Amino acid sequence: MSDAVSRYRDNWAHLHPDLDLSSMEAMGRVLRLATLMNTTTDHALTDTEVTRPEFEILAALRRSHNGLRPRQLTRETISSGASTTKRLTRLEQAGLIQRTPHHRDRREIHVTLTERGTALADELFTGQLHRENQLLTPLTPDERAQLAHLLHRVLTPIDHA
Repeated sequence: MSDAVSRYRDNWAHLHPDLDLSSMEAMGRVLRLATLMNTTTDHALTDTEVTRPEFEILAALRRSHNGLRPRQLTRETISSGASTTKRLTRLEQAGLIQRTPHHRDRREIHVTLTERGTALADELFTGQLHRENQLLTPLTPDERAQLAHLLHRVLTPIDHA
């Protein structure tokens, strides 16, 4: 059985038989899977009070023990500073986060979850895990571990650059 990326590769191989398309196969599938996951998550969050990028901020804050600075959230969520600021304003207005001056440098802002934000982050995270598990159903636990390991090898040098 063929997937969309295999069909794309076959078309490109016909047009450019001299090219090595192996990276396209791997990256095409990673990108397609990410797009499918994002679309699934966007749809699942339709009836909640947050968008997927806002959920990513809540999740980053939930993972942190003491909250984060906006700059750290920008890095964690791979967003622009302006997008992060806009999302933080929206989340603060919704009562899900609070922004306070940082205890060491009052020019810096420190962002933490409110109780309501913590509860929502936990609820949404549980749903997200379920959706991710559904998407990876074709893989055995060992195959999931192998996939995670290979992607870790690709991302580690990028994340430390």
